[in-house]
Amino acid sequence: MFVRKDDTVMVVAGKERGKTGKVIRVVPKKSRVFIERVNLVKRHSKPRSAQQPGGIVEKEASIHVSNVMIMCDPCNAPVRIGHKVLEDGEKVRVCRRCGQSVG
Repeated sequence: MFVRKDDTVMVVAGKERGKTGKVIRVVPKKSRVFIERVNLVKRHSKPRSAQQPGGIVEKEASIHVSNVMIMCDPCNAPVRIGHKVLEDGEKVRVCRRCGQSVG
């Protein structure tokens, strides 16, 4: 997958279109990502103990990876990602727009 944890991404499709946030969690088997404060859903939780009371909890739901694009810092825009192998053999992700390495 081209998205990793702690990447800044923008949602480009769906009801949350246009929102940006940091990737909290990546689920490669299902091609889904969790983004901080994006696609919030309400879940009802039972009280587990005195320290964990019950109630309605807001938490992030997953978004399919095809609906997000990585934000490039120099471009300040959502961009497509390419890969490049450096002279020392290290493989890096690069911005298709400006050519700078991403994250």
